[in-house]
Amino acid sequence: MKRFVYFTSIIVSFCCLTAFSGNKSQPVSHTGNVVSDFTLQNVNGKMVSTKDYKDVKGFVVIFSCIHCPFGKLYHERLIRLNAKYSKLHVPLLLVNSTDTAMFAEESMKNMVALVKEKKYDFPFLFDPSQKVAKDFKAEKTPHAFVIWKEKNKWVIKYSGAIDDNGAHPEWVKKPYVANALDELLAGKKVSIEEGQSIGCTIHYRK
Repeated sequence: MKRFVYFTSIIVSFCCLTAFSGNKSQPVSHTGNVVSDFTLQNVNGKMVSTKDYKDVKGFVVIFSCIHCPFGKLYHERLIRLNAKYSKLHVPLLLVNSTDTAMFAEESMKNMVALVKEKKYDFPFLFDPSQKVAKDFKAEKTPHAFVIWKEKNKWVIKYSGAIDDNGAHPEWVKKPYVANALDELLAGKKVSIEEGQSIGCTIHYRK
């Protein structure tokens, strides 16, 4: 078990170093931006739209994929996030916008298999055109967003990492997404609005 944790940490560290070394641009500001309603295909073949959800206060939208080592660390944490906050009218939507031309394993078939294996009880949506990811300006996998309904518009209230320790969930000190949700549900301003998403870069087709 210790050997597994050690090698997991090595893989994650390599992924993070690769992600940072390939990103020389200035950080993109997300908080306060307005994003559009979207409709994407779920792994069950049905189309899912943000407009389908009635009486929601907001959404947790997380861009992730199948192959990224860092994304693989969060399966159970995503399930727990959705279990807690969907009951409070803030459901989780997982979106795969990874370029299938670069990563053939990011197919709908493999997405279906992953959902069955991990027993996801929330939508895993396919964004083959990358339109939704571009609207959010998502950068990594995973990249988490908390969007909130204000005057019939979806406003980004938090953008960044899910928490501060991917490799060791038991060592998490700052659960960024959960903290943002708790503050918003209490009518407070989000104290940490932006965080550096760490993981594999989302490569956009030109």
